[in-house]
Amino acid sequence: MTLNKARIRQLHSLFAPIILFPAVLTLITGSLFQIAAIAGKSQEFIWLLEWHRGKFGRINLEMIYPFFNAFGLLMLCFTGIIMWLQTNRRNKQSPK
Repeated sequence: MTLNKARIRQLHSLFAPIILFPAVLTLITGSLFQIAAIAGKSQEFIWLLEWHRGKFGRINLEMIYPFFNAFGLLMLCFTGIIMWLQTNRRNKQSPK
């Protein structure tokens, strides 16, 4: 499998919507729990910490949730950097 420009864009567009929700959820719940902890009300908002770690009521993804987030973000970084390098290289090669 060659990683041409179209294939990289296809991979990037496939991973982006899949990883968007868990990444944003992790970001928001972590930030809000930190604010609650600073305010001294962390015990009232322990559910935010559970969501942050991947425990959603009966659905417990705590063992795979961090790896899912990390893998998704790594793939987006990898494909995004490759696309950026291809665009950068193309701009340098074009005649003026």
